[in-house]
Amino acid sequence: MAADRGFDPAGEIQPLGVERKDRTAGLFAEYGLQDRLTLQLKADWQQGEDAFIDYEGRGPIEIGATWQVWRDDHNAVSLYGGYAWAGEGRNAGYAAPGVGEHDWEARFSVGRSLNAVGGRWGMDGAFVEVQAARRFRDGLPHETRIDATLGGRIGKDWLLLGQAFGGAADGGARWLSVEASLTRDLGGWSLQAGWRQTVAGRETPLAQGPIVAIWRRF
Repeated sequence: MAADRGFDPAGEIQPLGVERKDRTAGLFAEYGLQDRLTLQLKADWQQGEDAFIDYEGRGPIEIGATWQVWRDDHNAVSLYGGYAWAGEGRNAGYAAPGVGEHDWEARFSVGRSLNAVGGRWGMDGAFVEVQAARRFRDGLPHETRIDATLGGRIGKDWLLLGQAFGGAADGGARWLSVEASLTRDLGGWSLQAGWRQTVAGRETPLAQGPIVAIWRRF
């Protein structure tokens, strides 16, 4: 992600003066412990620089579990609880920005199948999911986050996704990013490519950049 402009405290777009760059390589894994209980692991490597900071190294490591509280033929509701341990930027000598030393997150998710709607759009299936989360950060303002995903199958091997990621830190920054991506299934593997763009916010860079992912089902 790169940005040469950003949103000021009033939400107006202003030049940053120095370009900001962020690069992330991440690992995300899920494993079903039971029919409705899933273990989740996140870890990443980060590199970034702007006018104030230059950091590189391991990002936060997060572990958590998702419990599917309720489901029927078209709907599902789940709860997630997780713990994140801050990363360590080698050049800066401290955790990468935006992450407390010990963070906790509680997340509520609801999803619905939209197969009838997907059929009218020429898709083999469609769905919508909305997530709301509260992140309790150690030594930093707590955050509220809301994510939304609309997806649809094109044939048996293609998945089209439109996503929005929004959030607000208590008394501080706000952000809203949108992302569009396309995934191609290749047996037990999937390849995903897309583009993410910040569209609104306060005290946050107006960043954009590509996303690429390789998925493996096991």
